[in-house]
Amino acid sequence: MRRLLLTAAAATAAALTLSACGTTEPAADDTAKSAERITLTDASGVKVQLDGPAKKVVGTEWNVVESLISLGVDPVGVADVKGYKTWDTAVPLKNEPKDIGTRGEPSMDTIASLKPDLIVATTDLPPAAVKQLREVAPVLNVRAADAADPIGRMTGNLDLIARATGTTERSAALKKGFEAKIAEGKKALAGAGLAGARYAFADGYVVSNQVTIRPFTSGSLIGAVNERLGLKNAWTVKGDASYGLGSTDVEGLTKLGDVHFAHIGNDGDKSSTPFTGVLAKDKVWTSLPFVKKGNVHRLPDGIWMFGGPESMNAYIDQVVTALTK
Repeated sequence: MRRLLLTAAAATAAALTLSACGTTEPAADDTAKSAERITLTDASGVKVQLDGPAKKVVGTEWNVVESLISLGVDPVGVADVKGYKTWDTAVPLKNEPKDIGTRGEPSMDTIASLKPDLIVATTDLPPAAVKQLREVAPVLNVRAADAADPIGRMTGNLDLIARATGTTERSAALKKGFEAKIAEGKKALAGAGLAGARYAFADGYVVSNQVTIRPFTSGSLIGAVNERLGLKNAWTVKGDASYGLGSTDVEGLTKLGDVHFAHIGNDGDKSSTPFTGVLAKDKVWTSLPFVKKGNVHRLPDGIWMFGGPESMNAYIDQVVTALTK
């Protein structure tokens, strides 16, 4: 929560006292600086104090990097820049930030060399790593995801980052735009007779010729968006407590029945495209009713499935287009 460390009354009293000593002008400067100070409590319960809105910001995870860009803050450091440019083209980088290492193991030395005002990290990083980061600069550690309220977590994180960077008006506009996009998409699907349609979204990957499919349950961000659009999530597998993601194989798809099925992969990562790759000639896959009917939709690359409002807006546009064409 943003609060001013000096009340107007205290500031006035301080100015009067200092005026008697002949130091009125410096007091006014000090008061202005104090009035800009920001105190926030992050997901770890740690109070984060900033002298003013952060300008030089480092992001250790792609979802917070996307939030920064959407809020108009170009991060000076980003974990796995190449990966971000591959997987999140819906909200592209506008500058050339320093690559700070991997998302799971950022380089403390590289981050320190950037002299950031703020590091935005997530609870996906080990506490020991976050502790090290706090020795470099103030760290705003946000909860990466929450299957109990995926959309609320997305917008809550956006708001927290906005308060740290002085961009709360932009955050409000992004949330308003997202709600409008939901309403627009829901209306379009209903107009096409798809209100309540059974729908399953997944991604998948291939490791040592073994295909693993990752269902996005109702607890996932995309699952929550789908339900807001009026679609019925066809997955019955249980997702994890944070991201709402499950796990199954090709045989598990037989439990879906007759649904609309959509997926996202990336041509820059061939292991992420099993549905148009190794499964194309798989007998179980080709026998599925939604495959036979042509109700399989590969959505465009570059929509980060764990991103912010702008990624979700892009997703809504593409799923509506895919289901209504």
